[in-house]
Amino acid sequence: MTPPAARYATVATPPGPFTVVVTDEPPGPVVLASGWTEDVAELLPVVHRSLRPTWVERADGLPVLDTVEAFFAGDVTAIEEVPVRQRSGPFLEDAWDVLRTVPAGAPDTYTSFAARCGRPTAVRAAANACARNAAALFVPCHRVLGSSGGLGGFRWGTSVKRQLLDHEARYAPVAAA
Repeated sequence: MTPPAARYATVATPPGPFTVVVTDEPPGPVVLASGWTEDVAELLPVVHRSLRPTWVERADGLPVLDTVEAFFAGDVTAIEEVPVRQRSGPFLEDAWDVLRTVPAGAPDTYTSFAARCGRPTAVRAAANACARNAAALFVPCHRVLGSSGGLGGFRWGTSVKRQLLDHEARYAPVAAA
């Protein structure tokens, strides 16, 4: 099966330009990759080869950009329902699903994240899932911290990770006591 064509667009965000690559699948656009770059060529290599589009075209005004803007306007839960498609082995795919359950404003550690994934001793595998995540922001790997509480790594830089965490801490819904 030939991977479909895709569209991409870039929007300005406080940490810098953010580009999203989507493919159209029913019922609407599905995110294949995203990150803090203006260069779509930086995103395509992280898309699994079975999903990597044969060509991409710029498409200003993608609806998913409204979601990104809503997130940065303070609706930090806006990203939760955006469809994402990533492929890899079963652990990574499950881990990416679990990442989407880490609430804004309540970051996990790699150790806790590994436990959430059902493999409490697989801390390195959990960190690898974060490192290999192609859909930054929508699969919020920035919400996982080093076990000592440090930022750990982030493909788009720890300064971007810090800005995202601070933004979410400011706007995250407060749990009822």
